[in-house]
Amino acid sequence: MANFVYLTPERLREIENEVKELKTTGRKEMANTIAEARSFGDLSENAEYDAAKDAQGLLELKISKMENLLSRAQIIDASNFPKDEVHILSKVKVKNLNNQKEFEYQLVSPEEANLQLGKIALTSPVGKSLMGRKVGEIVNAQVPAGTIKFEVLSID
Repeated sequence: MANFVYLTPERLREIENEVKELKTTGRKEMANTIAEARSFGDLSENAEYDAAKDAQGLLELKISKMENLLSRAQIIDASNFPKDEVHILSKVKVKNLNNQKEFEYQLVSPEEANLQLGKIALTSPVGKSLMGRKVGEIVNAQVPAGTIKFEVLSID
């Protein structure tokens, strides 16, 4: 079964650029670090060398994970989605009816979620509760702290 990861074109480019950077600059810096640690002498008792080799393993693991993500990536084209209901890539303005505060979220794949940027995963409790909703609807989101009641104010 293909386990697709849905990404925006922008996020796909960001990941591709990061992989390229890690494979070139990252690997070169790691090789220099290992060479420097090797120069400290006996490898059997060389903590710097062990640490550098561990860091190299982590770098290669990160590259491998990112390449795997890219191999499963599907680009999202939101132009075919209905404009009057919430879907992935929608920017949704909601009012928290529990505290009367307004928030604006963009629903994205879990791989792109970043709450500081207002991007929430469509698989999150709030994201799930907003999917398919229309302006004016009242939505209940079950979060760890309890239930939050939202009103959908606008959808872009």
